[in-house]
Amino acid sequence: MKTSATTPGAASWVRRALFGTLLILILVIGGTAARVWQVAREDDRTTADVIVVLGAAQYNGRPSEILEARLKHAKQLYDSGVAKTVVTSGGSKAGDAYTEGAAGARWLVEHGVPKANTFVVGEGRDTLGTLKAVSAAVRERGWRTAVIVSDPWHSLRATTMANDQGLDAWGSPTHRGPVVQTRETQAKYIFRETGALLYYRLSKNPADDIGGTGLG
Repeated sequence: MKTSATTPGAASWVRRALFGTLLILILVIGGTAARVWQVAREDDRTTADVIVVLGAAQYNGRPSEILEARLKHAKQLYDSGVAKTVVTSGGSKAGDAYTEGAAGARWLVEHGVPKANTFVVGEGRDTLGTLKAVSAAVRERGWRTAVIVSDPWHSLRATTMANDQGLDAWGSPTHRGPVVQTRETQAKYIFRETGALLYYRLSKNPADDIGGTGLG
């Protein structure tokens, strides 16, 4: 008499293994999303060597809404004495007259930050590339500690990357701007950032390497 290729005991073990794997995936994804949300609510204003503003879109030297919200927050940190130097970062697209970093520094100077207290790192097309350039530039000048200014949901991934690049970094995200206006927007960005952070942790590459996700 022929027997089934898969015995009842083996089938039960396979089901348990699949269930266990699924449960682990749910816990990892859920735990990462919860951590993204938790860090988004943190605002660490410990004194540092520099304040680093991560770049976002600019239009002929005029910061986008998202970048301006980050710059306003960075100026508040500067005015309260968190750091004496504000680093503005981010590169440019083909044909742009300004880098994101240059547009950010220009805005800060126009709003009362002395030019000598700004430092432009006009490189990087994504978060990781920008932070690699920032880390190399600031460590070359003997700076080691940095407060990272970005959007709330981006804060965990940005500080994780900054620390991986050799900075002692923590986050003070802005809570202004279009990224935080509605619950739907917040949920979308938490979902996106959870995927981008997990991808980075697995590959040590920015999420744009997936194929144009725009997450950086």
